[in-house]
Amino acid sequence: MTVIAGAPSTAGALLREWRQRRRLSQLDVASRSAVSARHLSFIETGRARPSREMVLHLAQRLEVPLRERNRLLLAAGYAPGFGERSLEEKDMSPVREAIERLLRAHEPYPALVVDRHWNIVASNRGVAFVVRNVAPELLAAPANVYRIALHPDGLAPRIRNLGEWSAHMLTRLRRELEIAPDPELDALYEELAAYPGVQTSSEQPSEAEAILLTHTIELDDVRLTMFSTVTTFGTARDVTLAELAIESFFPANAETAAALSAGVRELASAG
Repeated sequence: MTVIAGAPSTAGALLREWRQRRRLSQLDVASRSAVSARHLSFIETGRARPSREMVLHLAQRLEVPLRERNRLLLAAGYAPGFGERSLEEKDMSPVREAIERLLRAHEPYPALVVDRHWNIVASNRGVAFVVRNVAPELLAAPANVYRIALHPDGLAPRIRNLGEWSAHMLTRLRRELEIAPDPELDALYEELAAYPGVQTSSEQPSEAEAILLTHTIELDDVRLTMFSTVTTFGTARDVTLAELAIESFFPANAETAAALSAGVRELASAG
């Protein structure tokens, strides 16, 4: 993966870039946006200056992330339209409380919150149980989920289906880069792809495997088989909040559920 240098800086050029990234023609965008293809062409080439409302309207139709919508507004000569608050700010206390409730309620199963670069923002005791033997330097802030999972000093040696699972993770990361290129994620992809045993793509799954990909980890004498879901804040109007994701893992069998319950009880009693 390579991020192209010399990215466009004008609003029109940025809009054209997003349209091309979405593999849409000017006519496609025009029909979706109730804007003439001629006017859209004038905006993209700089012959017409879009209003603030038009920039936001087109950005919404192109499903541009909030961070990049701010960049579009700045390029068009307008102030950013979306705030970017720290999770520690007072206004974000309802969000923090909601995250804490979600993480606690999911125990003893692992759940964690990550930012746009897949750095861990918060996690529960289920995660602490799974990563307890991971190298301390990988768990130091900002701890990255992908490194913890795929680094040789992380969970990788314990993942029984490392090739399949790593291909899933890198495919997900590659898809994110296609939707919204990011130099830091691009560098992370290249780093991960160079780890031993990591695969960037996998063969077509069998009919049985096509239903759900599971993640199997051997921790000492315990084998954990899990699957995961990813949740986002669907009504976010803040950049930080819009870029958070909650990944929750669920046991794929009764043995895993029992092992996680026992492990988290042990952590709770020790702490």
